[in-house]
Amino acid sequence: MAQIPSYYIVIPAHNEDRFLADALESVVSQTIKPKKVVVVDDHSTDGTAGIIKTYAEKYNCIQGVKKESSDEHLPGSKVVAAFNAGMAILDEDYDFLVKLDADILLPPDYFEKISAIFRSSEKIGIAGGFAYEQDRNGQWILNHPMDKDHVRGAFKAYSKKCFDAMGGLREAMGWDTVDELLARFNGFEVRTEETLKVKHRRPIGDAYNAKARRSQGRAMYLMRYGLVISSIASLKMAWKNRKIKIISDNLSGYWEAKKKEQPFIVTPEEGKFIRNLRWKRILGKLI
Repeated sequence: MAQIPSYYIVIPAHNEDRFLADALESVVSQTIKPKKVVVVDDHSTDGTAGIIKTYAEKYNCIQGVKKESSDEHLPGSKVVAAFNAGMAILDEDYDFLVKLDADILLPPDYFEKISAIFRSSEKIGIAGGFAYEQDRNGQWILNHPMDKDHVRGAFKAYSKKCFDAMGGLREAMGWDTVDELLARFNGFEVRTEETLKVKHRRPIGDAYNAKARRSQGRAMYLMRYGLVISSIASLKMAWKNRKIKIISDNLSGYWEAKKKEQPFIVTPEEGKFIRNLRWKRILGKLI
C-alpha cells in the first residue's frame, strides 16, 4: 500500500477577505489532505483575520499566524517575508511544501497529482499547474505569459530536498524566478502539468505599476543577470505586455541597485550558472 504523502501549505494573506474562504474550501476539499495549512495574516485591515479564525476552529489542520508589516504593496519581499513567518512554526517532517496565494481555486485532485509528479522522479524539485483567469465574458482562459516550464508564484510546490538545497526563498522581487534558477543550479528539475488548471481570481498584473517594475529591474541586478541579459529580459517583457516603458522602468531599478551596491541574493557561482542558463535559453530561441 502506497504511503500517503505529507505536505504543508503556507498562505500569505494581506486583505484577502474577498477570496480567502473560497481558497481554503478548495484546500480542505483535496483528495489528499494537507498535514498543516498555515495562513499568515500579513497586517490585514479587512475581514481576513475573522476568516482565518473561523476555518482554524473548524479544521484542525489550519492554523493562523499574525504578522505586522505595512500597507505598502511590495511585490516579492512582502509576500516571502509573510511566507517565512508561516514557515517558522512548521517542523521538517514533510515530503513537499507549498506556497499558495489566497486568491486561487484548486481542482480537488490538485495535490494528489502534484504528489504523483514528485514521486515519479527525485530530480523534480518544483511542480505546479497553470493559471486560468476570467475574461470579460466570464470564461476561464489560460494566462501564462512565461515559459511553459515556469510555475507561477501563486501555487508553487517544492520537494523537501529541493527547498533545503535552495536555502528557502529569497525576500526580493523575482523570488519566483530565482527559486527555479537555484533549483536547477542544485540539480533539480521544474515540472509543470497542463491538466492542472488553477483558477486565479485576481488578474495577473494588478498593482504592477512603475514602482513594481523598478523592483523587477532591481531583482535582475540582485540575481547577477548583468546589464545585457537584464536589457534583453526587459525588452521581452515590454514586447509581451505591449508597454515600452517597462524597459526604462526596469533598467532604472537595475541602475539604482547597482549605484547603491545593494547586496546580491545569489553567490558568484550561482550567478554564473544563472547567466549561462539565461544565455542558453536566449540563444536557443534565436537559433
